[in-house]
Amino acid sequence: MKGVLWKFMWVVVGGLTVAWAAGLLWFASTIPKDVTDTSTHTDAIVALTGGAERIETGVKLLSDGLAERLFVSGAGEQVQTSDILGRTTTASPELAANITIGKAAVDTPGNAIETAEWVRRQNMRSIRLVTAAYHMRRSLLEFHAAMPEVEIVPHAVFPPHVKQDWWRWPGTASLIAREYTKFLLTWARQSIEGTDGTLPQPGAAA
Repeated sequence: MKGVLWKFMWVVVGGLTVAWAAGLLWFASTIPKDVTDTSTHTDAIVALTGGAERIETGVKLLSDGLAERLFVSGAGEQVQTSDILGRTTTASPELAANITIGKAAVDTPGNAIETAEWVRRQNMRSIRLVTAAYHMRRSLLEFHAAMPEVEIVPHAVFPPHVKQDWWRWPGTASLIAREYTKFLLTWARQSIEGTDGTLPQPGAAA
């Protein structure tokens, strides 16, 4: 009897492992490779901290006139607007009046909640979301659940250390595997809570 039980458990574990691996391949293959919408004007640009090029891209998009406001989520208590502008040499100091810094969020769910509260206070209906390409799908799940009434235009950035041929690079492979696992947990949590559980495309507005 014990032998049958162990065999059943190994079959289950093996099946789950194969399903996880297949899902990882799907997840990696759907990471955006470019920005499909570079021109739609939104009420605000939202840049998430925690990775290279996100804030710099947010400032550039603001400078280019793709929105009137920039919200930087999860920047921390010590960060000031001058620090944000100091990360790029092309931004005008006059942009400082159009930048708001969110300092409460410490993770992606917190980014979504912090941003949703700010967006609703500002009576905004659309945002352009700036984060890393590998992080975009999970971010869209969280942001769509936190503000389903808001149009979200994804604007991925592509950090140079995250390689497109990810399977050849242990660091990138580990990063994507962790992000995929977090995405699965987010999707499962939202499905159980009845929050959403849909799978918005990371390269299209949600």
